[in-house]
Amino acid sequence: MDAHITNEPARARTDTAQMLGSSPTGPAPVNESAIRRAGTGLTVGALTWATAIFFLGTQGVGTGERIVDLTGLVFQLGIVCLLWVQMKTQAIGTSRAATVALRIEAVVLGIAGVWSLLHGVLPDGVKDATWLAFLDICWPLSMLGMAAISVKLAFTARWRGALRWWPLIAESWAVVTVPCYILVGEQLARWVGGTHLVVGYAVLGLLLALRPADSVVKSA
Repeated sequence: MDAHITNEPARARTDTAQMLGSSPTGPAPVNESAIRRAGTGLTVGALTWATAIFFLGTQGVGTGERIVDLTGLVFQLGIVCLLWVQMKTQAIGTSRAATVALRIEAVVLGIAGVWSLLHGVLPDGVKDATWLAFLDICWPLSMLGMAAISVKLAFTARWRGALRWWPLIAESWAVVTVPCYILVGEQLARWVGGTHLVVGYAVLGLLLALRPADSVVKSA
């Protein structure tokens, strides 16, 4: 039997990475169209809740309270869109600690969303139960968590241009609105809170929709 001898080096297998579910050149780039859709979701959520706050206040009364709760849920879904982009683009860094921090925020935000839904649909005698009040704690905690993420995002500098700094404006909502509600009352707080949502989160969503590439880290 003839033997065939060659000096050519053995070819490397290219299917191994595919079988492992990864790319030979690293993780696949984030789809900019998906980022645009997420940004649009954030803007819609912010404008929905802002509209309810302008007309009904930050708390609402009777049916108005339920509307504020449910439109607040729509806003929280918009925040989920923002958090998704931050996760996919590794906006606050590539370390395990950064990944865990975003996942914890997702859990807290999810619990806050459950409260908004239940508080908006349950009967009056049930929605003020103690166990539900425990879930309510996650509402301000989720907003404070997003504020902390915005600070880390700015220092990490993986997002560029206005997208690097605008989360600091958007995610200061609780820091600005809650003290305003306590100090000056509902009538002024509704305008401060609603306007802050429009200027902060709604504009942040537009920035993601219009300039998604600024949230994606460029390869060296």
